[in-house]
Amino acid sequence: MVNDPRVLLDRVASLGGGRVLIGIAGCPGAGKSTAAAWLAGALGERAVQVPMDGFHLANAELVRLGRRGRKGAIDTFDGAGYRALLERIAVERGETVYAPEFDREVGEPVAGSIAVKPEAEVVVTEGNYLLDGEGPWPGVRAALTEVWYCETPEELRLERLIKRHERFGKPPEKARAWVEQVDEPNARRIREARERADLVIDFEALGVGKPEAE
Repeated sequence: MVNDPRVLLDRVASLGGGRVLIGIAGCPGAGKSTAAAWLAGALGERAVQVPMDGFHLANAELVRLGRRGRKGAIDTFDGAGYRALLERIAVERGETVYAPEFDREVGEPVAGSIAVKPEAEVVVTEGNYLLDGEGPWPGVRAALTEVWYCETPEELRLERLIKRHERFGKPPEKARAWVEQVDEPNARRIREARERADLVIDFEALGVGKPEAE
């Protein structure tokens, strides 16, 4: 398990041969978004962050499919669209590629929000299911240069996850129920894929800040 930020930066520097795509996977609340933001920030102008959350299905479509009450499960994302974007980013260096971003204030993805410019050497992406073995997700893994698994102590992860739901409008009892009924079944699936990661990073030991909403 890696707990030194310098090791991660050196590892990225060692990955040559074209544009590098680093994926950061992990359970809800583990610190993926914060770790990805730190890595992209530490690499400076040559890096850009492209979150998987931009491929949430729209709320209206989740309602139509009967999945609105478990948003965040693997079948509430456009995994094939995410795979296609990563495949394009990996090879398209002659023009800017635009990626969607998830707006947490409105709870919806917004198309064309993130510009991956030709000069971007490193693309950092994060999401729950980067290591999953079903559907389009093995193709997601194949498009990435490496995938790192972000781990944090379970008690702390759950505490932060509940507080995050409260911050975005859920009453405490509903926040806890959502974690137990939606987030934790997803977390069990995510943990099963941990062994496929290229390395495991110890979020707490890295000391890169408190987890953001992810």
